[in-house]
Amino acid sequence: MFGRLLILLLIAGAAGMPESAKAQNGQGPNDTIRVGSCIEANGDTIPCGYLPPYYVYTHLTAKWRKYHAEWTRLRNAVYVTYPYARAASGVMNEINSRLVGVTDKKQRKEIIRSREKQLKKEFADKLTKLSVYQGKVLMKLINRQTGNNCYEIIDEYKGSFTAAFYQTVAVIFGSSLKQSYEPEGKDHAMEVIVLDVERMYGIRR
Repeated sequence: MFGRLLILLLIAGAAGMPESAKAQNGQGPNDTIRVGSCIEANGDTIPCGYLPPYYVYTHLTAKWRKYHAEWTRLRNAVYVTYPYARAASGVMNEINSRLVGVTDKKQRKEIIRSREKQLKKEFADKLTKLSVYQGKVLMKLINRQTGNNCYEIIDEYKGSFTAAFYQTVAVIFGSSLKQSYEPEGKDHAMEVIVLDVERMYGIRR
């Protein structure tokens, strides 16, 4: 019985402590809150605190869903085809360096054909797996890397007849070998993605 009485006294005392403290100092449990301080320009010290950013999201509209889908498709196509465009640029530089001073047409053709065979062996299977859309992006990137459109490149190395033939094929598929690359215009989105890829791999132009 005495033990129970002690327990009741302890519980009652614990429950009564906040009220007692409140009566003594006149403060409630939330009257004192620790905050940071800031000094204003006039020298006054005021309480202040920093709140983390709060992000509010909403559902994408049909317009923005379409834009995001197009951007994602373009980004993926650039990621796939950019290495081939760089390879094409390297090959052109190599061929051009070997053709310097070579005036004999037969010898020039042999130089081009020898490199063409190596390229087919290395890239033919991969390039044939590209979609039509990826092929269009690749032609744009080749123009970016070389400064020449694909029609001019084929005309230079394979002749005007071959260039005209492949131009006809490209038109059938809704494209053109003569398409230009406009990084500050219609191809700005592509340029942004390419620059991002180049930064990723530490490529400097």
